[in-house]
Parts: sequence; structure tokens; C-alpha cells
Amino acid sequence: MTVSITDVARAAGVSASTVSRALRGQPGVSEEVREQIAVVAARLGYTASRSASSLASGRTFTIGVLVPYVGRWFFGTVVDAAERVFSAAGYDVLLYNLGSPETRKRFFTRLPVRKRVDAVLSLLIPDEEEAAALRSLGVPLTTTVGGARPGFTAVGIDDRAGTESAVRHLVNLGHRRIGMITGASGPLHWTTPLERRQAYLDVLAEAGIAYDPALEADGDYTVEGGERAMTELLAASRPPTAVFAQSDEMAMGALRALRRHRLSVPDDVSVVGFDDHELADVVSLTTVAQPVADQGAEAARLLLRQLDEPDAEPPGHVQMPIRLILRETTAPPRPRGPQ
Repeated sequence: MTVSITDVARAAGVSASTVSRALRGQPGVSEEVREQIAVVAARLGYTASRSASSLASGRTFTIGVLVPYVGRWFFGTVVDAAERVFSAAGYDVLLYNLGSPETRKRFFTRLPVRKRVDAVLSLLIPDEEEAAALRSLGVPLTTTVGGARPGFTAVGIDDRAGTESAVRHLVNLGHRRIGMITGASGPLHWTTPLERRQAYLDVLAEAGIAYDPALEADGDYTVEGGERAMTELLAASRPPTAVFAQSDEMAMGALRALRRHRLSVPDDVSVVGFDDHELADVVSLTTVAQPVADQGAEAARLLLRQLDEPDAEPPGHVQMPIRLILRETTAPPRPRGPQ
């Protein structure tokens, strides 16, 4: 016999509307009652009808997620955390991997998410035309990259402050030949490499250190790219005694290059990264920690809140905390003549 929402309500001693709100993760239900209803529904074997709920609410119970690189650690971690929040609230995820200019152009030309999703989480930074296209959907929009923009709720960090703490750490240790592995060839319109590069330049200027273009190399935000970039920096006429990598993955590639060149870290070269990747502690990497998974979860929660409270004013920008974590890859430079 098919179990209905009325059967669950009767067994739990609440109304059918309360059961509906509880099982869909909507507000207005205490955690105690929500847990009680979940237990009763599981015992009776009740499964909510997605089609019936959609007809009643006008929702698709699907969230569109746009990513430039689905296979990279940062984006994968954000998507995984967001999906867990969406799933717990009864929503499915429709993922669009827009890693090439062609697929990105096709997506924004056709907008296949129209009438298929209730909200959009964007992990890419749209240009003005793309942003206008997303706003035309008339659904809540959040992002975890870039700063605030009209129509979007942004969840992110202060990239400049994080970079400044990393580079100042190297300056305070006594380094004057400080290289940087950047991600200049990152996703289209991605501002993170620019923000972190400018902060690096600002700290050098603040410390009276002249910028040397030979100490900057593109690592493409990958381990392999970081290794190539570090090898390039080591080929400079006056190689760096310390390196700031704009991501932990590039920093790990740098560590591999240094090891292959029989150089010791941090005795020969200090290395600091950015992210606090799950493997950063394994290689004892000094890094700027950012709560990557928490950003995805918070962005998802904000989207759901906008769906449940459409008349409430959404926040324009939510800034997550960062902190410098000191491990074993940084130390004062060894005396070796002029630096």
C-alpha cells in the first residue's frame, strides 16, 4: 500500500503542511519536530513525490551549478560541499562544465538552465553580458569567486589580505629575492590571480624591494604548472631564495621541482602557498588557509534561504576568514652573499 503525506502527518501528530516543510528543509519547523518527522517517514517508507511537489510549488527542485574546471581541487571541493547542502534540502544539481570558450559561449547563447532550475551557483566570473543573461533568468544567483556584483550574492575571501600575509612573512624572515608563481592563464575573467599579484607587488614596494620580472612565472594553478614555473625561476641569473605560489597545488609542484634539483626546503628556498589544500599538512607546507568547502556550503545555504524567503534582502557579499599557517617550508635565508 502506498504511504501518503497524510499518513506520515497522522503518525507524527502534525499537519501535512508541516511534514512537507520538514522534509523539504524549509524553515518554520523546529529541529526536534523535523527529526521526529524524518524518523516516522523512514519507518513508514514514505518518499515525497518530486513531481507533485513541483506542481504545487512551481519549483523544479534543481539547482544549476556553473564551473570552469570541474576536475580541479578548488572547484571540486566547492561543488561537493554545495551539493551536500542542496541534497539535504531535497534539491538535485544540474552541473555545467564550461571549461572552454566554445562551451561557455554556447551556454550563454542558449541558456539551457532557463525554466529548468530554481537558482544558480556560479563558480565562474561572468562578464557584463553573461551576468545580464543570468539575471534574466529571474532566479537567485550566488558565486564563490570574485567580488560582489549586482544581482549576485558573493561568498569569498580577501585575496589581497591573504597574499599580503604570505609575502610579508617571507619579508620578515629576511628574504629579498622573493619569486611568485602566478596563475595568469586561469579561467576567463578570473580576478583572483590579478588580486594576488597586485598584493605581492604592494608588499615588495612596501619593503623597498624592487620588482624583478625574472622572478615571476605562470604555473596555471596546477601541480605540473607549478613545477614548470619553479624550474623557470631557478634558471634566472639570480634565482629566488623564497617563492610565493598563488595556490597550494602550484606550491606542491614547486616543491617537486626543488627536490629534483637537489635543493633543500627551506634551507635553500622557502615556499609558501595559498588554500590549505588537504595535502598541505602532509607536505608540511606553510600556506594561507581559506575555508574552501565552507564557501561552497555557505553559498548553497544562501541560495536556499533566498528560495524560502523571496522577500528578504539577500546579502551582497559574505567574506569568509583566512589565516596564515606556519609549517616547515619557510625559514630565514641562509647567508650566501648579496641577495
